[in-house]
Amino acid sequence: MERREALKKIAYLMGGAISATTMGVLFESFTVYNPEQRTTYSFLSTDEEILAEFSEIILPATAKSPGAKAAGVGTFIPLVIRDCYPPNLQEIFKKGFDEMLAKCKTKFNKEFLSLSTEEKNVLMGELKQETIDNNKEPSFFLIARDLTLLGYFSSEIGCTIAREYLPIPGKYDGNADYLPGQKAWAT
Repeated sequence: MERREALKKIAYLMGGAISATTMGVLFESFTVYNPEQRTTYSFLSTDEEILAEFSEIILPATAKSPGAKAAGVGTFIPLVIRDCYPPNLQEIFKKGFDEMLAKCKTKFNKEFLSLSTEEKNVLMGELKQETIDNNKEPSFFLIARDLTLLGYFSSEIGCTIAREYLPIPGKYDGNADYLPGQKAWAT
């Protein structure tokens, strides 16, 4: 199975968890993809570190499961942006990413990776509020948030630790009891 087909199936399964724009982009990219329209924007390793930290704010590690950073979401996001998103959305993502880094310098007088957890949460709240106020889709925040969810819940950690996992398939029981506090099923 090709990566695009796998992403298409994952996006379909996670339809309720990601925005309509991201779902549309993923589905559109499977049918209209033109490699000649790719941009030359590439991510640096520091960009991946920043995206890993950004994603960890959205899905932090808990006592019960590792966070988005451990799941490799920092490398997943650039891969999907570069290989699956059309040039116009790549530019929106790049512009928003650069604006976020500039905001760190002006508001906190620090680089993103040097921000404290409190400062990162303040920044995240502001990005979220700007997205809500502008009511514009797509935006850097929405794309990054959606790809964080997609990357995490399609990773090994997301499927086997964050959600209930049964490695050996059993019989289907559509009326199985759901115990209080039980994780959602990954399979």
